[in-house]
Amino acid sequence: MALSAVTVLGIDRPGVIAAVTGSLAECGANITDSTMTLLGGHIAMMFLVSGDLDAEEIAKRLRAHDLVVTAAAVEARRHFGCASNGHGYVLTLHGPDRPGIISAVSTVLAAVGGNITGMSTRLTGHLYVLIADVELPRAVDTGALERDLAVIGSGLDSEITFRPVEPARP
Repeated sequence: MALSAVTVLGIDRPGVIAAVTGSLAECGANITDSTMTLLGGHIAMMFLVSGDLDAEEIAKRLRAHDLVVTAAAVEARRHFGCASNGHGYVLTLHGPDRPGIISAVSTVLAAVGGNITGMSTRLTGHLYVLIADVELPRAVDTGALERDLAVIGSGLDSEITFRPVEPARP
């Protein structure tokens, strides 16, 4: 079975996710990983799909929904980074919008070997909100990292919180 990476962008409207995922299901494509979000009134979707259709045929079927679609064959991989050997954290930032916010935060995290595994941002009026899932190697001095993040936050006139992910309770 082939594995394809598919991106979809279109004007947000009720039913667009149902139409796209329905088309994938109808052609036998199985969604193995996905993320979907709104970006300024547009729906943005990314999928890894497996199945017997090649990437070009999948893209052709989805374009029938008046969407911008890209699809490419990819090699199957699983993330084996910090998750199995490190700790998960959630970082949030609230403050005024300005260029360089994501760059500043991600640079501090990368400097200690941190990996951002998911991130969303939203501008609500003048308030910029960033939420990121972060994996850190066990050896990271989280106290020092939190101090570095506080310095970045102060320079951006923003509040940054950084907390460990709580394990699920039975």
